[in-house]
Amino acid sequence: MSHPIHDGWTVRPTAGPVPERLLRTFPAQVPGSVHTDLLAAGAIGDPYLDANEQALTWMHDVDWRYERALTLEPAADDERVDLAFDGLDTVATVAVDGMVLGRTANMHRSFRFDVRHLTDRAARRLTVDLRSATAYALELRDRLGGRPSAYPTPFNFVRKMASSFGWDWGPDLRTAGIWKPVRVERWRVARLAQVRPLVTVGPDGTGRVELHVTLERSGLGTAQPVDVTAQVLGRRAQVRVAADETSALLVVEVPEAPLWWPAGYGAQPLADLVVHVTRADARDLAHLAHLADAADGPLDTWTRRIGFRTVELDTSDDTVGTAFVLRVNGRPVFVKGANWIPDDHLLTRITPQRLARRLDQALGANLNLLRVWGGGVFESDDFYRAADERGLLVWQDFLLACAAYPEESPILEEIEAEARENVVRLASHPSLVIWNGGNENVWGHEDWGWKAELDGRTWGARYAHQLFRDVVAELDPTRPYTDNSPYSPRRDAADVHPNDPDHGTHHQWEVWNRVDYTAYRGEVPRFCSEFGFQGPPTWRTLHDWVHAVDGAPLETAAEPKDDPVFLVHQKAEDGNGKLDRGMAPHLGVPDDFTDWTWAAQLNQARAVAHAVEHYRSWWPRTAGAIVWQLNDCWPVTSWAAVDSQERLKPLWFALRRANAPRLLTLVERDGAPALAVVNDTDEQWTGTAAVRRESLAGNRLATTSLVVDVPARAVAVLPLPVDLVTPVDPRAEALVVTLDEVRTVHTFVEDVDLALDPDALEATVTPVDGGLRVDLVASSLVRDITLLVDRLDPGARVDDALVTLPAGATVSLVVTTDRSLDPAALTSAPVLRTANDLLAVRQRSVMDTTPAPDGTPEPAVTR
Repeated sequence: MSHPIHDGWTVRPTAGPVPERLLRTFPAQVPGSVHTDLLAAGAIGDPYLDANEQALTWMHDVDWRYERALTLEPAADDERVDLAFDGLDTVATVAVDGMVLGRTANMHRSFRFDVRHLTDRAARRLTVDLRSATAYALELRDRLGGRPSAYPTPFNFVRKMASSFGWDWGPDLRTAGIWKPVRVERWRVARLAQVRPLVTVGPDGTGRVELHVTLERSGLGTAQPVDVTAQVLGRRAQVRVAADETSALLVVEVPEAPLWWPAGYGAQPLADLVVHVTRADARDLAHLAHLADAADGPLDTWTRRIGFRTVELDTSDDTVGTAFVLRVNGRPVFVKGANWIPDDHLLTRITPQRLARRLDQALGANLNLLRVWGGGVFESDDFYRAADERGLLVWQDFLLACAAYPEESPILEEIEAEARENVVRLASHPSLVIWNGGNENVWGHEDWGWKAELDGRTWGARYAHQLFRDVVAELDPTRPYTDNSPYSPRRDAADVHPNDPDHGTHHQWEVWNRVDYTAYRGEVPRFCSEFGFQGPPTWRTLHDWVHAVDGAPLETAAEPKDDPVFLVHQKAEDGNGKLDRGMAPHLGVPDDFTDWTWAAQLNQARAVAHAVEHYRSWWPRTAGAIVWQLNDCWPVTSWAAVDSQERLKPLWFALRRANAPRLLTLVERDGAPALAVVNDTDEQWTGTAAVRRESLAGNRLATTSLVVDVPARAVAVLPLPVDLVTPVDPRAEALVVTLDEVRTVHTFVEDVDLALDPDALEATVTPVDGGLRVDLVASSLVRDITLLVDRLDPGARVDDALVTLPAGATVSLVVTTDRSLDPAALTSAPVLRTANDLLAVRQRSVMDTTPAPDGTPEPAVTR
């Protein structure tokens, strides 16, 4: 029997630089954190609002005590009583009436304490003392010797979520709390301490579930034999475990097992796998459902939903280098992925419903994989269940990121223990397809100046190259393991760099940090597991959470981009400078903050789409692209496609289009423009592509037709006639290609040099069920039509964005809202935005700075 103990907790500071007004006891929620408890009590400002993060740095150095009454009924003679913690954040001492049960220093593990000896008196006090993780980490750093990392904080010396110490997209809060459930468990004879299912499918289609079961014996009374039984899809296996044994192996075979497929490749059938442990003399299992509390009922039960599928990772050598191709059920899959960070920095606020919405947004962007990044957490079972149900593949990092990690005690033992526990915990999920040994640790050691700083000290090579590999081979041999991201599987060759694009996985961060996004197309990686570009969150999120330093709306500040509060929510080094330099050659850099945020969001979307389309055009040489990143954990300017308030940024719509099952994109092959026809479906794509070069106003200048015949899951690259790709006036012409319902529009120069008409759209608004329909007609080429509807209604949604219309084309956008919106406001700036209207912005900027005849500036144009 299991009884949660989540009520009646309090929390109070016990040491550290605590403001005097907070030297008291607060009600506490478990699971929860000190930040959420103090926020609920009104004792601190919201850490996500304005500059409150900076006002809460004192919390980094405080110790806390969680406390509650503990009532334990007397134990029967043969009854074990355990106190189980699924997660403690992080450096904890657990005690009852001052008697220490145990000490912990790892938020990624669970802990269990035998408290049978404490049931002689019902009323006791349970305390969990949480020491400052910062103080603990600094002490360990002093003892073991410093190690380099991407940030000055000591996150690599404590087994805590690395990004809890801040990142270039996240706040530095350094949480503390009881972050997962707590319960009292009572049991007899034996319990299922560990169930590890290895699910495979044979060549004949027979599903095989190999169950490795570990029992814990109560140690009370005479040891007894027990039966362990497993059932799935009507098939059953049973084994008797002798009284002196604690492990069992069962195999259940399912002929013609229904295959689980990734999204876009087939269905995701799931089956209940149920494991019982019973006394050896218990009656037939058919009665067990009715005998749960009876003497001969199950002693323990374990249930998961599994899916039958196989996973392989092809890292063979070829004429280019080293492949990195994921195969599911024998079929190669082009990975259309996004990196995943914890969906709220305050982890205990993440609900199953929120996760389901986020994974639905991933599917909506035509993604088929999420990479759980190594600076976060091993994701929850709720996350994995949602991925299983949707066919979203999951790549799970082991939790090392951007730093050198000591290989000495106690870090070594903790890392191994957390790896073993979580490999077993997640083994049942069909969505999990790759284990990865960490993020940018091997690359960092090679390139970031670590070797000299380390001076021979350990840095984590043992984890990446041996420990994690051995753990996966032992506990989960059904899944592939890769040493790091990025990582070149042929590292045994001295001349192969860990981030070599021709070998294994590659991270592309020269774009964003140093070079223009057109440089994406200068390399053809085998698999790009990180790349991305920044953009601000949606206007409503900025408006609600980020105000100017004087408390006024941000856009009213004299220099919004340089406002100290705005910069609290821009964590990247020189982030705004990189945004400006990134958009300058493409869109220009608007002076007005409203225009600037739109241009930055648009440039982010274009940069990432530019990369995704390029990578997809090189399939199968390039076998995947995982953009950084899908989601945000707080209101921030970042690389995310979905902001922290769950609103879609323009990037999300760009991802949906760039990752569409069928795609047309202009590429360069052998020094000449060509059309890539990408068919990521199970049906052959045949037809005739209509190609035309026309003026921006729609006058046909050259046309041709291309016969298209692309097999399933393939790419064809078709050369284009010279006259189609040789404009007479590059500023005033465009190339338009259509095939079936798919269209792409290519311009010959960047928008800053393109003669776009800023007034080329005619709009009408019509009420429809659930909202409004906006019908748009283009009299000339209009690029990237977007309705920023959150400016009018925080809850409004629009069904499409970044729509490009050639002259004469139309589109209807549906706005979902329960408010009455002003049609004039809906169809004008700053709600209706296009790339064209940035031309008007540039023209106004020129007018603002044009000197008058007498040499004085003209009056500024009102915006």
